[in-house]
Amino acid sequence: MSAPPAPSQQISAASHDMDWALVAALRSQASEQLSQAVAAESHALDRRAQEELGRSIVLDLIEGSMAEAVNKGDPSWDLGHQQAVAKAVFDSLFRLGRLQPLVDDDRVENIIICGHDNVTLDLVDGSQVPGDPVADSDQELIDFLVFLASRSEVNARGFSETQPKLHLRLDDGSRLAAAAWVMPRPSVVIRRHRLMEVTLDDLVRRDMLTPVAATFLRAAVRARKSIVVAGAQGAGKTTLVRALCAEIDPAEAIGTFETEYELHLHLLRERHPIVHPWEARPGSGERGPDGRQAGEFTLDEALVDSFRFNLSRQIVGEVRGKEIWAMIKAMESGTGSISTTHASDAVAAVRKLVTCAMEAGPHVTQELATSKLAATVDLIVQLSLETETTNGTSQRTRRVAEIIALTPGERETGYATTHVFAPDRTGTAVPAVLPDEYRALAKHGFDLGAYIATQPPGEPR
Repeated sequence: MSAPPAPSQQISAASHDMDWALVAALRSQASEQLSQAVAAESHALDRRAQEELGRSIVLDLIEGSMAEAVNKGDPSWDLGHQQAVAKAVFDSLFRLGRLQPLVDDDRVENIIICGHDNVTLDLVDGSQVPGDPVADSDQELIDFLVFLASRSEVNARGFSETQPKLHLRLDDGSRLAAAAWVMPRPSVVIRRHRLMEVTLDDLVRRDMLTPVAATFLRAAVRARKSIVVAGAQGAGKTTLVRALCAEIDPAEAIGTFETEYELHLHLLRERHPIVHPWEARPGSGERGPDGRQAGEFTLDEALVDSFRFNLSRQIVGEVRGKEIWAMIKAMESGTGSISTTHASDAVAAVRKLVTCAMEAGPHVTQELATSKLAATVDLIVQLSLETETTNGTSQRTRRVAEIIALTPGERETGYATTHVFAPDRTGTAVPAVLPDEYRALAKHGFDLGAYIATQPPGEPR
């Protein structure tokens, strides 16, 4: 991997001297010609064949543009410029256009766009740096997003004034979220997935959690405890879930449930040979009497359907609403399910999940939701994300801050929580109070001796 850039250094999205208006025009022409050529074929063309056809169309268009430039008396293009224009048009047609160099850069983790010329890059070393403009205007950026949404082979989506939000899994597996028309400038966030085959030991080396906490979580997964990973956006929830899943026996059948694929366990075939990945699908057109759009497929439906697939584990990428109710059913079977949710702290995550469960309908009261969650969720792992700016340089730090055990209990709340690991003065989760039933995790690899040795004075041992 390349060394991270100096804090003041910008990572360029693309060549500064490129005529992007020309690239956009050529892309539009190439797209139209490609559509006509594909429609004229007697059989469907796969992605590779379409790209080869598109490449030849782009080269023909560039030859025409060069000839037109010469006729106008403009300087001829040298070979390097021809190749640069060809690549820019091809990337705009089949990939991410001016964003492609950023996606190809192994240093870049997240791309944050608040208008075409306001770009911030989160780097894998935790730093943030400014990026170059990704379009010549906000309208050009919107136009490209519309094209990108309609073109995606994996899950095409609409993006327009009537559909002003866009959530898209890109062809390389990155996740894009965009919004326009409902805010002054278009906003885009592209989340990369740099840590795929990650383990708990890898996260220990990155100072995300302590070795003792890693042994506890490893043992909890092996003992089939149901775990919810909570935290803010970008705190590393997906990364931690991948690391937890790395402790699942390869012989186990796993189901994953996501609005857009992020976990990508089904791509890690050596580690997880049996994975059934479900992805939600938005509908289109007007909503019917049942409130659904044609073609809509929800995570709630996927979870219900999954009970026919003889799964050993069910992993929900993110709990946002009533799909938690189907997840509770999975947890009741003691399969050792794992899911994520957004929350400010571990106890708040419990309240968030109760609210989500109540969205299943009026038949799910707060008391019922609370009792079910308290009986089925074993552990909540809270991640923290801190950003500090010093001398104009921002640095992000991700940590496991809390691990709490959840049990049925107190009459007022309907549940009881125990901080198995609590944050120390640095915000890192360290041993606190260990419920007696979790001592049994020692047979699954939990370093009980190290836990007891580092407990605060006065705690039961």
